[in-house]
Amino acid sequence: MAKNFVEELQWRGMIHTIMPGAEEQLAKEMTTAYLGIDPTADSLHIGHLVGVMILKHLQMCGHRPIALIGGATGMIGDPSGKSQERNLLDEATLRHNQEAIKRQLAKLLDFDSDTPNAAVLVNNYDWMKEFSFLDFARDIGKCITVNYMMAKDSVKKRFNGEGDGMSFTEFTYQLLQGYDFLHLYQTMNCKVQLGGADQWGNITTGTELIRRKLGSESEAFAITCPLITKADGTKFGKTESGNVWLDARYTSPYKFYQFWLNVSDDDAKRYIKIFTLLDKATIDSLIEEHDAAPHLRVLQKALAKEITTMIHSAEEYEKAVEASQILFGGATSEALHRLDEQTLLQVFEGVPQFKISSEDLGCSFVDLCAEKTQIFPSKGECRKMIQGGGVSLSKEKVSDPMRAVTADDLIAGKYLLVQRGKKNYYLVTVE
Repeated sequence: MAKNFVEELQWRGMIHTIMPGAEEQLAKEMTTAYLGIDPTADSLHIGHLVGVMILKHLQMCGHRPIALIGGATGMIGDPSGKSQERNLLDEATLRHNQEAIKRQLAKLLDFDSDTPNAAVLVNNYDWMKEFSFLDFARDIGKCITVNYMMAKDSVKKRFNGEGDGMSFTEFTYQLLQGYDFLHLYQTMNCKVQLGGADQWGNITTGTELIRRKLGSESEAFAITCPLITKADGTKFGKTESGNVWLDARYTSPYKFYQFWLNVSDDDAKRYIKIFTLLDKATIDSLIEEHDAAPHLRVLQKALAKEITTMIHSAEEYEKAVEASQILFGGATSEALHRLDEQTLLQVFEGVPQFKISSEDLGCSFVDLCAEKTQIFPSKGECRKMIQGGGVSLSKEKVSDPMRAVTADDLIAGKYLLVQRGKKNYYLVTVE
């Protein structure tokens, strides 16, 4: 027996508001539900992941997920939660972004099987591009009053002086999103729309449009999930360097893994329910284990493992763990030499860096550290620390201060890593 979708989301803390009747509809039969994804970039970021996980649970519970790429709506911008109008995209960019997003979604959703609940990807540009303004104004515009549209929070906020007012384009956004729901209802029997809590106004415009256009016996429903925040109130999914992306070109698997590993205890307890598919018993026992010894970060490690493996691969997860151990644990020199250049630079981001020329290779270790660079203030200090066994080059202990530094010591063909004591690393680039 498939799991109950609503119960599954409830214990995971993934339901904000659910329209009356939605749960009964899902219990009655295999139901099609859709979630809109904004195609403004050619990668999803972890802010999108909540919605995608909801589609994943929907499919695992035996229902049919539709991922709607908002090609048309992406061209005009959604006012919800924004104080500025957004940039508009051209069709070639939209198509490129759509293909890239589909590849990412395919890691989590099954688009290819011949089961009745295989996932479907649609783009609202495909049905909006032929729709003339006159037809839209006549067929759709007359179904919803301006009073109804003005009452929405997302609209009210903008009229009350947040940002610089609202263009007609953005004002029509909720009608366009409402029409998507009507179109999918009529063509694919889609009865539920899913989205973040900030989408409630847009989604209910859709259910209202269906009712007014097709009659009150046409039932459509809405389920929203809470907007994910961090325990300290700051925005989830943003770091100093910007979004945490799912595409390895923008956020490497190492950085992705580190993001989850470094979340707070309170956040880890919520995120492990939202961003992994671990069952309730497993999560409860992990939380218990974590509470008994928080310093071991059992929850963060489990969260980082599950989500890095799911989005990247088990192999990338292993590489990320290995890279993390180079900085914080007793990793070997082989592990260091296996690092690719991008990961190496990310692991040692922020450590002091020096540059030497390739002609300097062949010099003694003590010259490298005290003359070619300022790793040690003097040769004497360098010798003394080597005698005490506290210095290593590329993770191998240095016992002879006069040993030559050669091309064999290089990592990724151009880097030397010097370690003084346990905590002090220096990265030397050979140019």
